[in-house]
Amino acid sequence: MSETIEAVVFDLDGVLVQSEELWDAARRELVAEAGLDWPPDATDAMMGMSSLEWSRYVHEQIGVPADPEAINAAVLERVEARYRSDLPWIPGAREAVARMAARWPLGLATSSNREIIDLVVEEGGFGDAFAATVSSEEVGRGKPAPDVYLEVVRRMDVEPVRSAAIEDSTNGLLAARAAGMRVVAIPNDAHPPERRGLDAADVVLDSIDELRPEVV
Repeated sequence: MSETIEAVVFDLDGVLVQSEELWDAARRELVAEAGLDWPPDATDAMMGMSSLEWSRYVHEQIGVPADPEAINAAVLERVEARYRSDLPWIPGAREAVARMAARWPLGLATSSNREIIDLVVEEGGFGDAFAATVSSEEVGRGKPAPDVYLEVVRRMDVEPVRSAAIEDSTNGLLAARAAGMRVVAIPNDAHPPERRGLDAADVVLDSIDELRPEVV
């Protein structure tokens, strides 16, 4: 399959950085400070949402009184501070980016805010590796909609069918499949994808250490 692939697009949270827990903790703190309970389905519901979508969810569904823009800013500030103190790289992630970059131009399609993308690219020394990076806040809809993937391959001037996505979450896997890409799943044990997400994948790997050009 590798001979038909012209670009590889990485997800960020859960693939390169073990960060879903940080986002979840920051949102939970904000909700607790508002004197509200955390709904049992909230974490899964917000997985893959853009910042515009999850901040609206926290406001409208959970009931935090601050407006969505203020909610987004408060959560982002907390996550960014934690990233700057100790960026939680997934072991082997930076090496996998280097392996893929030696073969293909790379893209990044993530639900994280632009500020987080730029921080990770800088800290990882990825400036020359990624030809395009897109946050779902920069497109119409977050994952599982395909918008963020379609935008990153458009910027790279590559057809979706000739690109591969590296994903971990249910919504991310569904987004990449909806975009018409080849889908490589690397399940994250902290937030395992549902069966419908795995069923959307062409390849399922046990870890990012197994991500090599021949499996793409």
